[in-house]
Amino acid sequence: MSSLPVICLLGPTASGKTHLAIELVQKFPLDIISVDSAMVYREMNIGTAKPDKYILNSAPHRLIDCVDPSEVYSAGRFCEEALEEINKSLARGRIPFLVGGTMLYFRALQCGLAKLPKANHELRNELSDRANREGWEVLHNELKKYDPKAAERIHEHDGIRIARALEVYYTTGIPLSEWQQQDIKKINPYHFYQLGILPSDRINLHKHIALRFKNMLTHGLIEEVQHLYNRGDLHTQLPSIRSVNYRQIWSYLKGEINHDQMCEQAVAATRQLAKRQITWLRTWPDLNVLEDEEDKKEKAIRLIDCFINERLPIKS
Repeated sequence: MSSLPVICLLGPTASGKTHLAIELVQKFPLDIISVDSAMVYREMNIGTAKPDKYILNSAPHRLIDCVDPSEVYSAGRFCEEALEEINKSLARGRIPFLVGGTMLYFRALQCGLAKLPKANHELRNELSDRANREGWEVLHNELKKYDPKAAERIHEHDGIRIARALEVYYTTGIPLSEWQQQDIKKINPYHFYQLGILPSDRINLHKHIALRFKNMLTHGLIEEVQHLYNRGDLHTQLPSIRSVNYRQIWSYLKGEINHDQMCEQAVAATRQLAKRQITWLRTWPDLNVLEDEEDKKEKAIRLIDCFINERLPIKS
């Protein structure tokens, strides 16, 4: 097989991707490349479940701590930087190992980015004014009517993506989800081999999400967000501060909600994130599924071993 091997490990938040990836790195010549839209930001460690320095010493992760929280990191930029890291890894005679839960980044890297209509800044400003008066939840409900597929994948507080989806629909009359289904797959020299953690026990995942958030608080998550809050140059329209955990604690620090409400909303938002990620995974093409009730590590080792030896997709 002439195409170059790239292994992907996808999964919802709190499903054990990082732990499994670190174990696999000890077994195979893999270079971890993070596929996480929150871990790219510096000073955001606890709330993103970023690996600590001890883990990074034994299992380095590329594409974390790339930008300041004041910057906007796009899928296009991710693709450029990920391809650079993939080629560096292959040049060293190793195998790039893409690990994360930002499904849009995985899709953009493997299939390319759709050519969407140009921005309509006047319309976007109108939508922003409406959101200030009515709330993003109202506009999210509006999006459900015109583009339910996009609404399912966009959080009700993600103002930038809600506004963009409505802008595309109102400008063209075509839902954003249809634009994104264009035949945009590019011919490239890589063979992406897909492993996906797909939890079958939703209750157990929810328990793990709640416990993880509690541990984050114990390890100083509020203090981490307080540091960002005190900078004075960050706000809730930035993708960094809209990230799960950070958005809820930001509201708590502003006095908009109390501590109990903050905890409840953060856990609920993480559950919703996991649900959207699982929705992506259920229709992901050529996915070799690793389920809860099996030994994920042993199955992953077997699958990767066969892939490396044969350089061919195999049945899971």
